[in-house]
Amino acid sequence: MRKRLRRLRQHYGIAAPRLAVSPHVAWYWRALRITVVLSISGALALWMYDTGRQFAGFDRGELDEELAQLKAHVAELEGKLPKLQAIADSSDARLKIEQTAQRNLARQVRELEADNARLKEDIAFFENLSAQDHADDRVTVARFKVESNVIPGEYRYRVLVMQGGSRPREFSGRLQFIITMQRDRKDVMLVIPDETSEPKSAYQITFKRFYRADGVFRVDPNAKVQSVQVRLLEKGSGQPRATQSYSMS
Repeated sequence: MRKRLRRLRQHYGIAAPRLAVSPHVAWYWRALRITVVLSISGALALWMYDTGRQFAGFDRGELDEELAQLKAHVAELEGKLPKLQAIADSSDARLKIEQTAQRNLARQVRELEADNARLKEDIAFFENLSAQDHADDRVTVARFKVESNVIPGEYRYRVLVMQGGSRPREFSGRLQFIITMQRDRKDVMLVIPDETSEPKSAYQITFKRFYRADGVFRVDPNAKVQSVQVRLLEKGSGQPRATQSYSMS
């Protein structure tokens, strides 16, 4: 019984624990207080961060100003880009025209050099011919040459025919080419002009003293031409009056 009284005195008496009473605060006031505290803390942290960057030599305002200048410079360059592109295109076009003109000029120079060489050959030939006796009225092929062109399968020929005698008659006939070549490891012979399909008018000639023919003929680009023979056929006759061969090997 004494123990119970002692317990009651300790719980409700002077030695009993103190009871703290606090006023009731609504939840929205608590939320507002937390928000204010967080806002103040964030502002303080941002201020401290910006102060630290300025103290370290970093200024946001200077960065924004530099960025604005760079953007303005980029816009200026983008504005100049179409003009510069137009100038570059124009320069490229002029360069291509100049290169084409240079190639044409080089081709013309080569052609003039080839013509000059042919003229020198003709001069030497005629000088040698003038010193000879032309009592013989035979028709002969004085000179014959064949060269390959830049285009595959295309060949250029030059023929000079002559007729001797003091009073030669007019010769009328045509030229014919017999081409010996190898294609697919087989020997092939080609006649130009073709007796059946190709027109012969391009190869017809008429002369008294001299006649020079200069032209091209074409063969299969995959064939290798070994030799070319030119024949001089008189009108109304199937037998050649004169022949000469040129070896391509």
